[in-house]
Amino acid sequence: MSLSINTPLLESLPLGRLNNTRIWLKMDALQPSGSFKLRGVGHACETHYARGARRFISSSGGNAGLAVAYAGRKLGVPVIVVVPESTSARARHLLALEGAEVRVEGATWAEANQLAQSLLTSDAAFIHPFDDPLLWQGHASMIDEVVAAGLQPDAVILSVGGGGLLAGVDEGLRRNQLDIPIYAVETEGMASYHASLQAGHPVTLSQLSGVATSLGARQVCQQALDLACTREIISLTVSDKQAVDACLSFLNDQRTLVEPACGAALAVPYHQLAELSAMENVLVIVCGGTTADITPLQGYRG
Repeated sequence: MSLSINTPLLESLPLGRLNNTRIWLKMDALQPSGSFKLRGVGHACETHYARGARRFISSSGGNAGLAVAYAGRKLGVPVIVVVPESTSARARHLLALEGAEVRVEGATWAEANQLAQSLLTSDAAFIHPFDDPLLWQGHASMIDEVVAAGLQPDAVILSVGGGGLLAGVDEGLRRNQLDIPIYAVETEGMASYHASLQAGHPVTLSQLSGVATSLGARQVCQQALDLACTREIISLTVSDKQAVDACLSFLNDQRTLVEPACGAALAVPYHQLAELSAMENVLVIVCGGTTADITPLQGYRG
């Protein structure tokens, strides 16, 4: 049995009215771990477990690490999550709640990841946050579910951090013979994918900034760049305020709290992208956000 669940596919009447089309929401914020990450992470953990792994190691204090912790608890496998000092107390608490051993190392993810890699033994598996074909295979299941529900979207809107969700959605579209564009959305301070597409080669951002911390990959995976050669990828950036406003509007409209990283994708239909009105059905991936908190969102909007 899969560790992830078949999440609801909901039509948003408020967003449909705004954009003069039908907007569909794949509600992966409702995964047991709180985000879409459980699809790929769960698949990877199950695969490694079947191959003999009896310990999982992660270097993500965010959605990926929480998905690893959940998967480990369900499979009865101990989990070590190494996080940088910047990881919030809430994230550390949620990791511990899932039974993971939390270690704090360094000021950056790179330092935490270095320690995580040093902990690998022959019976352990490292679960990458976004750059692994096993993850993409798992994430692709959300498109299988959309098609099984009878929806044939004309476009998909999603947020981009490291590119794992983008790679997974593309895989799901390909295996369901859907040749449609993907709108790939980042906040302005986290736009490593946008910069790479414009340059025509991988770009490593010297600095990341803004509220959408789950999008904070200084460089996206190569697979995300390669996809732009085989599928129409429309790269968009939104402001932090637009992402936060979208989170709060979505909370009112759908009674679901998501983080600003997810709000980046939602900001596109909430701010009425003109070309959406020419489509019949638009799919938005509501990727979630385990550590979403209403108080800082309200404070940011002022």
